[in-house]
Amino acid sequence: MKDIDPETDEETTYECFECGKIIIAETSPDQCPDCSGSMRNRQMPLE
Repeated sequence: MKDIDPETDEETTYECFECGKIIIAETSPDQCPDCSGSMRNRQMPLE
């Protein structure tokens, strides 16, 4: 795996930790639009 720049201008897939909703966005969303849960960049490895 390679590390990516979290502040990229390319579209990236984000997943909600709470409900599992997946969205594609150019910037990191602060909250899930459905449940207001935390979002994670799916290209970043979980620790």
